[in-house]
Amino acid sequence: MTEQPIKVMVVDDHPMWRDAVARDLAEAGFDVVATAGDGDQAVRRARATAPDVLVLDLNLPAKPGVQVCKELVGAGEEPRPRVLVLSASGEHADVLEAVKSGATGYLLKSASTGELLDAVRRTAAGDPVFTPGLAGLVLGEYRRLAAEPAPARGAAEPGAPRLTDRETEVLRLVAKGLSYKQIAERLVISHRTVQNHVQNTLGKLQLHNRVELVRYAIERGLDDA
Repeated sequence: MTEQPIKVMVVDDHPMWRDAVARDLAEAGFDVVATAGDGDQAVRRARATAPDVLVLDLNLPAKPGVQVCKELVGAGEEPRPRVLVLSASGEHADVLEAVKSGATGYLLKSASTGELLDAVRRTAAGDPVFTPGLAGLVLGEYRRLAAEPAPARGAAEPGAPRLTDRETEVLRLVAKGLSYKQIAERLVISHRTVQNHVQNTLGKLQLHNRVELVRYAIERGLDDA
């Protein structure tokens, strides 16, 4: 049985850049289901075409990329695309804001075509992908957030759903910053099994994305276990 190509949508307000990225992705075997040049258009077309991965610029007319990300990833609607931000900005504030809004990864536009293609594949698989130097920044922010009082939520209340030993083990490795591929290798299980454990854990804890999951784990000291 042939595996379905990864469905990708490219959002950027510069037509030449947008078309070039879409062409590179299509030539590499991705299914480019849509492109968009502004934030409103991006939200509408993403809901209509349900891409697996949204390659998203932050600096968009009508609605900024961070807001697009919040509406498509954080609103609880299904299916939710995974978002790879592709931005000219390496400013720490932009990176952290994108991750908090639900982005899975963040790549600078100075990346090579090969790095972009690899990043889209890994984003589709649920792995966090960051331009070198930014991953440590994001993990540091997770830890800072975990040190602050968290808003009251069902997951923290007594009687919250219990995780299995394996789910807890996977959660602990996610909190340490390991990719799903690294977790699969360490636990000698398949990549898909890791994804299933993460999805089950998100559902049990009523969390929406990996950012919230890592915060939950760090708050409970699982990254130090």
